[in-house]
Formats: sequence, C-alpha cells, structure tokens
Amino acid sequence: MTDQANPKTPVGPLHGIRIVEIAGIGPTQFCGMLLADLGAQILRLRRPSAADPGVDIPDGINLMNRGRPAIDVDLKSDRGRELVLRLCESADALFEGFRPGVMERLGLGPRECMVRNGRLVYGRMTGWGQDGPMANRAGHDTNYIALAGALHGIGHADRPPPLPLNLIGDFGGGAMYLVTGLLAALLEAGRSGEGQVVDAAMVDGTASMLTLFYGLMAGGLWTERRESNLLDGGAPFARCYETRDNRFVAVCALETEFFASLLEALSIDEIDSADQYDTEQWAKHHEIFATAFRSKTRDEWSILLSGVDACATPVLTLSEATEHEHARARGTYVDIDGIRQPGPAPRFSRTPAEARPAPPDNGETARGILSEWGLDEDEIRQLL
Repeated sequence: MTDQANPKTPVGPLHGIRIVEIAGIGPTQFCGMLLADLGAQILRLRRPSAADPGVDIPDGINLMNRGRPAIDVDLKSDRGRELVLRLCESADALFEGFRPGVMERLGLGPRECMVRNGRLVYGRMTGWGQDGPMANRAGHDTNYIALAGALHGIGHADRPPPLPLNLIGDFGGGAMYLVTGLLAALLEAGRSGEGQVVDAAMVDGTASMLTLFYGLMAGGLWTERRESNLLDGGAPFARCYETRDNRFVAVCALETEFFASLLEALSIDEIDSADQYDTEQWAKHHEIFATAFRSKTRDEWSILLSGVDACATPVLTLSEATEHEHARARGTYVDIDGIRQPGPAPRFSRTPAEARPAPPDNGETARGILSEWGLDEDEIRQLL
C-alpha cells in the first residue's frame, strides 16, 4: 500500500520520469493518464482558458486528466514557447497530438526541443502518421480503423459495420502504441544517451493489431465476409446470444473441452462436440444455441454457468461491471472524488501504480510545479 497522505512517496515503476504533455483529447489524453498512473511526473500544458479542444467535457468528469497537474500556456507566444523549451531541459520525454508540422510552426518541433536536451524522447500522435498522402487529412477513430481494415471485419454480414466505441483506433492503436514507443525509446536513451522521435499513428497501430488475421487469411483460414469466421461471430460457439429477458451472454468456447462443457451446461444433445469445427453445420448449431439461451434470463445463465469451464459470461453494462464480484475482489475499480472509475493496469508487486486526482488548478499549484521543474522565482513570476 502507498502512503496516500504523502505525495512524495514513490508510486509506480515510472517514478522519477519527467514528461511534458501538450494537452489534447482522445489518445494523447489517455496516454498521459496511463503514464501518470504508472508514476511518471507529468506536466500537462493546455491552451489558455481552455477546456481541451474538441468535445467539451466538464473538468469534474474528464477522468482521463487524472493524476497530473495542468497549467495554461499560450504556445504561440514567445514566453509560452520559451517555457516549453525550458521544461524540455529537465524532461525525459514530451508528447503531442497535433497534425504534422504544427509544432514545427510553433518553434517547438523535435529539432528545437532536442537542442535543449539531446536525451529527450519526442512522442508524436496522429491518425495517419507524420508522412504519406493523407498525413494532413482530418479524421477520427472510425476513419482510421476503416482504412486499416479492422472495421470491415466487425458486425453482422447483412448490415453495415457498427462503431465499436473508440477503443480500437484511439486507445488501442493510438495511445497504447504511443506509450509502448515512449517507454521503449526511454529505455534506449538510458543506454545511448540520445533521444529520438516516436511517430505513433493510429492507422499503423490498428494495422499492427490485425497481424493475427493476416496470417489466418494467408493460410486460407479467414475470409473477408463478415460473420463467417472463427472470431467475428461466424462460429456458433464464439458469439453473443440473447436471453429470455432481452439481455445477452457472451460465448467463446474455442477449445473442444470447453465446447463440450458448454453443450452439457445447456443440456444440448443435438450437437456432437466432434462437429464443432464443421462449418457446414454452423448455421444449424447457431439456431440450437439461440433457442437454448432464450429459455432463461441472463442472470439465470450466469448462475448456472458460473462454476463451469465453458467460456460463457454475462454481457454486463458499465455500471454492472463495477459491481461484479471478481472486479470487487481485485479492486479493479476505484473511487476518486466520488466517481467510480477503472483503476491502474497492469499491477506491480513492488512499485504499485496508483490512480490519483489532478492537483488543484490554481496559481499556487502552478508555482510549486514550475519550481519542481527547475524554474527560478523570477522566471515563474514573469510566466504567470
């Protein structure tokens, strides 16, 4: 356990790493949260009188801003530009999420920042990457996963692909790959003494996550028709089924032993477990499973299947997920300022991560932060 009352207590494996975050929304914001949860000392620089660009989410519920302070900086002003460069002198990394060329036009590109600190790791998050014919085009999560091929494989065969939240492009292909790139470059800088630029593009990260499926397709084990493959809802033993109360159970009994357990738990004797991968029978098997699951409510199935290794679980809502016994036992969710939210992941045995609220947003906080980053009183007074 960490000392909640003592902010100087080392928390997380990234304790002592200093990172400048140029405030943004979506993937860069989530990247900052993850790094802060892991103990990095992050200073978030946002536009004056802002709210972040894009969707205006009130500060009190903008949970991805947790764990790090923010100060307002006009990056277009000489004084604001100099502040960023001064911070870079003692930072291990900086990351930003503007379109290509924006930071260069502000005089804050990699060259300018790394002149001040040759060990600096400079992270860049975009949808399309720093180069290529679409580099300066606008886009959002849906566009990136569509162009990468991921969206085409999601949903029912006879309907348009649904939008699968913004988990794949923004947070999976974007934030997680930026975090991975930053951490890898920081490790390398520790050996070489030299920084470098990390170009994280959501379209690239999404493509990377599809590696498994390119292999399956090359081996003739994947078709490009939705809902006809093993992991896209085509297999009757790997999909969701509606229950009697119009809720759902998720099934993913890929292995024969789990499939046999599923058949037994549902009292299905019309299906031979040996026929699990006979695709000619999948349509018939689907109807049998669908009829069986409609015979009970979701929670009745949840109780019946709870002690069975059949890889079947209830489909929970966000609020239900926080109350599930497994989540409660592991402390998966935490309460910060009265709001239940996911805690840090992954877990560490010796340097536990911790989700913390953002410090108060006031002048005294800003003074203390800038002092910790090595600015003297005259510099701080002029900047503020």
